[in-house]
Amino acid sequence: MNGSGADFVFADNSNLFYAAFIPGLQDLIADVIKTRLSDAVIHKLLDGAVIFETKTTYDKLNFFCFNNIFAVISVMEHKEGSCALEKHIKAFVSSSDGREKIISHNSANFHTFRIVISNENKPASIDENLRASAEKRISGLSGLKVNRAKPDTEFWFLYRRDDSPGGENFSVFMKRLTLRPSWEKSLHRGELPPPLAWSLCRIAGLTHGDTVLDPFCGYGSIPQAAFKHFHVNRFIACDSDKDAFLFSAARLKKRNNAGFIIHHADFNLLPSLAAEKSIDAVVTDPPWGQYREIGDDRLYEKMFDVFRKLLKDGGRAVVLCANSAQDSLLKAVPACFRLGNSIPILLSGKKASIFKFFM
Repeated sequence: MNGSGADFVFADNSNLFYAAFIPGLQDLIADVIKTRLSDAVIHKLLDGAVIFETKTTYDKLNFFCFNNIFAVISVMEHKEGSCALEKHIKAFVSSSDGREKIISHNSANFHTFRIVISNENKPASIDENLRASAEKRISGLSGLKVNRAKPDTEFWFLYRRDDSPGGENFSVFMKRLTLRPSWEKSLHRGELPPPLAWSLCRIAGLTHGDTVLDPFCGYGSIPQAAFKHFHVNRFIACDSDKDAFLFSAARLKKRNNAGFIIHHADFNLLPSLAAEKSIDAVVTDPPWGQYREIGDDRLYEKMFDVFRKLLKDGGRAVVLCANSAQDSLLKAVPACFRLGNSIPILLSGKKASIFKFFM
């Protein structure tokens, strides 16, 4: 790959992808890539982003742990961050490295594009003449017209620091392959983003034969992921909020999941609604008090009591918890549970952790 200091060398028939994910899940992401793609080469693994190479094309990747995926056109490594983005844009405008075909191959439904400039995941500005030159070249290669307001697709110039041992800071020029509204705009308040729901299910090690419980199912992101991607046999859900309950019931009914049981009830009632020692795994996101008042200083103590009664011996529980409540959660863990691991993450700018317990 051409570019100042670039050391990414890969076969002509390989594809290079840049994928963004929830910060903190690097180990999970690396494991998923290596498990799913036997030929995958991970070139960069950062907090919240990965660059990987594979012969598998985008339409066959089938990854559900990423927020967005991009096709990489070029990468430049930089000793210093000063003017890195402008250097990369100038290099694109004035030279060719043979990967411009990524720019020209677009859906027949795409007619417009815009350029996004990002410095450390924050919008950045560049010289307007340089932007216009890059737009002109992309338009010439792709046949697309510029639309900076509501485009059909986007081309990104992004700069990132690499603080890993021996890592080089870099900029990447890429085409966005996933176009969707931000999760904050498309989800209900407090609803888990689908990539996080998928990741929680993956951490829980869900399998087809499992019976799974979510005592605080909210708008149904976790049962949706469990049925759709992990093909679980049976899922019991519960929520005391009527609107969330009705939405989840309708959402899962559309999938015609005969194994889905949902209760409009307080989670404390679950031992009377489900058989004792009948649950293989709990995957849940208890209320944080941000969008719904908790009103119970013994929430976690009562929650683990429900887990203790319903989980099979050797069962596991995966719990998402805000940083501000971690001490309370860990103090409430009874002796019959063992902490397997904890993963600190950043969710919509808020610090949280994923805990996995074994009974």
